Amino acid sequence: MIITSVRASKEYAVHTGSGLLASSGKIMREVCPKALKLLIVSETNVAKRYLAAVKDSAQAEGFEVYEYIFRAGESSKNIDSIAGMWGVMAKAGFTRTDLVAGLGGGVTTDMAGFAAASFLRGIDVVQIPTSLLAMVDAAVGGKTGIDLPEGKNQVGAFWQPSAVIEDTDCLLTLPDEVFAEGMGEVLKYAFIMDLSLYDILKENERTGINIKNDAWLMEKIVGMCVADKADVIMSDEFDNGRRQTLNFGHTVGHVIERNSDFTKPHGICVAKGMGIISDAAVAAGTLPSDEASKIKDLISSYGLPVEDEITAEEAVSGAMNDKKKRGNTLSVIVVNKIGSSEIVKMSPEEFLTFISGALG
Repeated sequence: MIITSVRASKEYAVHTGSGLLASSGKIMREVCPKALKLLIVSETNVAKRYLAAVKDSAQAEGFEVYEYIFRAGESSKNIDSIAGMWGVMAKAGFTRTDLVAGLGGGVTTDMAGFAAASFLRGIDVVQIPTSLLAMVDAAVGGKTGIDLPEGKNQVGAFWQPSAVIEDTDCLLTLPDEVFAEGMGEVLKYAFIMDLSLYDILKENERTGINIKNDAWLMEKIVGMCVADKADVIMSDEFDNGRRQTLNFGHTVGHVIERNSDFTKPHGICVAKGMGIISDAAVAAGTLPSDEASKIKDLISSYGLPVEDEITAEEAVSGAMNDKKKRGNTLSVIVVNKIGSSEIVKMSPEEFLTFISGALG
């Protein structure tokens, strides 16, 4: 097992390893010793597989367990779902010493965190991610929220968890396309900051090892991504500087995702965004074409797309509705060499010129 410490406004540990669902109740009891009641938030697909294990483990530690199960999918990530969670906790008489646990992918951990942040002005949350994307990104760092028709994650709060429990055995049950989606976020870390991770992913591409079925390699890769994110969070918890580099591919990716009415998976859209931004950087003369080819080839080797039919005008219009905008300025994350990234401030006109280099 790998334990990564995150020292933000709240210090907590991310536990990564095999068989951790069976220990989830013990970990929750250790970090929330006064909690009497626990609300497990999950979705229909994940609950069928893992709810019983977490519930049994929690009850063995003396928790009075309640459940809120929503229909799987991004379309459920809305205020109605949050209101449902609030309602369960209010009727059950939850107090500020009680606890929420998010069991599932990024949609689940985002909503469980927001429900905890907002109920009684804030109660503890423990994140138990079951997807690769949630383990390496969504469950760590305290970003919570819901979508609006106008954009992804438009409403939310920064609310750090009390612990994160990542059972890598859960990844074995992911469909290949869902696992590939999570690899989009894994690849992002390699491109923006982690040459060692890039080398591992490149070597794996050469040897053809199935990462998902290699328990040691899977735990190592997830642990490296968590350590990378923890390092960024500890230097910029509230997303005003360095943390924005984690948005490589997201400025365009979120627009693609929203324009699909959230039917296209997040990781797929991020992969497309990374490919498009890389092409734009080549056209702008800041990224050598051979580096861009390495980026796009590695993305493609993990079964992810690097192109989309979005127009430059659509990309700019959508990005101006994104929560990452500051006033009339966009923070565009650009990789100028693999393993290093920078934040480039652009006006809408500058971003249109930049992105037109890739989209015409």
